[in-house]
Amino acid sequence: MRMQHEFAAARTAAQHCRELTTHSSGRGPRPEERAVLLTAWRRDLARALAEDLSGLLSGDRLDVSVSEPETLSGSAALARIGPIAANCLLRVGSSGGSSSETVLLSFDFATAIALTDRSFGGDGARTDNAPDQLPRSAALLVDEAASTIAQAITLISHGADPVNGAATGGEVIVRSETAARLKPFDPEGEALLFTILVANRDGREWRCVLAIAAERMERLLPAPGHTRPQSGNPAKRTPAGTIAAPFAAIPLPLHVVLAEVDLSVARLQSLAPGACIPLAMGRQVPLMMGEKLIAHGSIGTFEDRMAIRLARFPAEGSAR
Repeated sequence: MRMQHEFAAARTAAQHCRELTTHSSGRGPRPEERAVLLTAWRRDLARALAEDLSGLLSGDRLDVSVSEPETLSGSAALARIGPIAANCLLRVGSSGGSSSETVLLSFDFATAIALTDRSFGGDGARTDNAPDQLPRSAALLVDEAASTIAQAITLISHGADPVNGAATGGEVIVRSETAARLKPFDPEGEALLFTILVANRDGREWRCVLAIAAERMERLLPAPGHTRPQSGNPAKRTPAGTIAAPFAAIPLPLHVVLAEVDLSVARLQSLAPGACIPLAMGRQVPLMMGEKLIAHGSIGTFEDRMAIRLARFPAEGSAR
């Protein structure tokens, strides 16, 4: 007796939607959950930056806020940042890991210079006369601030290393004065713009822009139930200064004035190759940085090279 039969489906098999068939751990948050997570992410990032940026700004007690995001097209976001700014493309998350994302951080030049002034103990006031090119000291300050912000985002989004308690990553990948060169997101896609407002207790305020591709933002939000850190990076930071990072490695050109001579206009016009000008060198000569007197010293030799042996430094506040 043969029991083989061919059966045909009476109707089309049911097709269930993704929300019903996908495991709950793989689904993204619902809109209301996302709004709550985003609010908490902004709050926790602001708290972390209030602590972590303090060391860069002369130990100021800071109040930091992260605005609600503004949704723009990628091209509109780049236009908002402007053609020239101190832009840093940041990697947040484990370096080279699957959990890492890229975000764009941007400071206008006036803010970068004001922050640098504050880091050296100035009042940090913004001026409208920003240069066309960022000074080396301001570029280093932006780099240090951007690295700090990248680490804070990593800590808030991905948590800390269970071994040492530090953030698992966060770094500056590349910098450019033109944000479009960094290709931070698709110009035709959506981008979220956050304004980070940093204020000290003296009433000074500094702003920068954090721009994130909309689809990447979803991966930066912690999963529901994730335990968030209660404070910023636990590593202790020392206040920035001239003998500490990020400014200690800045090269400063110095010059030694061996002699000064007065010449009449007629004598100056008569100078020609072969002319001799007698010089009277003093026992001590000044070591200068631009127009600022650094020290006095005597001229000699060291290892077959001319050298200056420093003898005395000017009193604090004295002029040349």
